[in-house]
Amino acid sequence: MTVLVASDLDRTLIYSAGALALAVPDAEAPRLLCVEVYESRPLSFMTETAAGLLAELGDSAVFVPTTTRTREQYGRISLPGPPPAYAICANGGHLLVDGVSDPDWQARVTARLAAECAPLSEVQDHLLRTAEPAWTLKHRVAEDLFAYLVVERRLLDEEWVKELAVWAEHRGWTVSLQGRKIYAVPKPLTKSAAMREVARRTGADLTLAAGDSLLDADLLLAADRGWRPGHGELADAGWTAPGTTALPERGVLAGERILREFLHTARTSR
Repeated sequence: MTVLVASDLDRTLIYSAGALALAVPDAEAPRLLCVEVYESRPLSFMTETAAGLLAELGDSAVFVPTTTRTREQYGRISLPGPPPAYAICANGGHLLVDGVSDPDWQARVTARLAAECAPLSEVQDHLLRTAEPAWTLKHRVAEDLFAYLVVERRLLDEEWVKELAVWAEHRGWTVSLQGRKIYAVPKPLTKSAAMREVARRTGADLTLAAGDSLLDADLLLAADRGWRPGHGELADAGWTAPGTTALPERGVLAGERILREFLHTARTSR
């Protein structure tokens, strides 16, 4: 049996210092491994136990990192174990095969976006016109596929986010608030579609997934089994679905629990 594991990365398997959420005394905190350095600063971490579990997972399953990050941002991450043969970047906009974007997949994505939703330029223009400078730190376009804002969360107008979501819905886009970032992503651009393509290519008999945000919901629904941590956009909304387990763990310890679940399920299935 071939088992495919497609997992979100940020705030699911790896965590920034601000997202560790360790509710334990300092002396009992788990040892951490840095898995991302940016501009000479350690940026993302996982526990050493989680790192060991991820390294073991490669013997029992096809592990596919599945992220909203651009290819460049994903390239900064150094996960334990051998480099994955497949990786999903830009929320499904790029399918990497041995580190290189697959041109056939990219062409299929481009065609779907052109046919099924409003153009990126319209959404970007709306964000630039309506986002308040008081809480907007950065405007970004990712891979010419979707847009996002980096915001000052404590000043953010939550009503504006709700209004943006309604505006985007009518244009075939979805809005997701993750930490300090507000994503506007075309609905046809999904992690689940890319996961299904990898499953087809690898002949996977069983698909497992994990994620914490609204942009991971389609991935969890598409997998045979899924897990979400006790933090994040989905947990805040109380989101559940058949086949998806809502874990109580929060922060970096949730990443450890998710990897235990992946490894146990992959081994018992095989």
